[in-house]
Amino acid sequence: MHCTAGAFALAMVAAAALPAQAQTVVVSRPPATAPNAASYACGAPAEFARFSYPLRHTAQRLARGEPLTIVAVGSSSTAGAGASSLAASYPSRLAVELRQRFPGRDITVINRGVNGEETQQMVARFGTDVIVAHPDLVLWQVGTNSVLRDHPLTTHSIVLRNGIAQLQEAGADVVLINMQFAPRVLAKQETEGMEDQIALTAKADGIDLFDRFAIMRNWHDVRHMPFEAFIAPDQLHMNDWSYACVAKLLAAAIGEAGTRPIASAAVRTHQ
Repeated sequence: MHCTAGAFALAMVAAAALPAQAQTVVVSRPPATAPNAASYACGAPAEFARFSYPLRHTAQRLARGEPLTIVAVGSSSTAGAGASSLAASYPSRLAVELRQRFPGRDITVINRGVNGEETQQMVARFGTDVIVAHPDLVLWQVGTNSVLRDHPLTTHSIVLRNGIAQLQEAGADVVLINMQFAPRVLAKQETEGMEDQIALTAKADGIDLFDRFAIMRNWHDVRHMPFEAFIAPDQLHMNDWSYACVAKLLAAAIGEAGTRPIASAAVRTHQ
């Protein structure tokens, strides 16, 4: 089903007002190609798109042929702001990519993105929106709104560590997804500090980081893609092309880490 930008904006507002259970991803069709992006192939340097740690719970489910539940939690770039439809959000595209990689497997990707939320608000609803789904893997997109609103990094660090602990105690693999490389994010003073904080926290807790910021920076600075090719007109959110590419890269990282022999990687066990 095609929808105009105005209709999609109304749909996004309505989706944010619905109970979290109503936001389970339903994939209808591939998204349209973003303007100026058709000539660019999706890609990223391996060091930005490969996980450092194996996904233990995910690997167990895949090895046993059991259903796999993934919850994507975050703010508007998880909910899908900037995309042409809900089906073009990264969680929707991720579901498609993973089912192609693991045909015949029961894989569910649940979208728990809420427009405008900061890390503290996400953690506050972990019990009702995330843990209640008994996820094997949680993809947690954080940082952008705190930076946009000039909130202190020290407070954010405490909340982030507490949130990771909650998800791990619930028995889920955790992957952090950092900020998007976009003009309105780059204009903020605390952007670099937030990127460092998220990376250092992931390393300290022995969890994986999907370095979206570095991937998108590579598109712009190395591959010389204009922002218009992968950023929506609001200069902040991603578009169909970048959501689809992030989903493809994320599916590859999950697939590799979820099938990697455990002995081949140095794994820190969270204490």
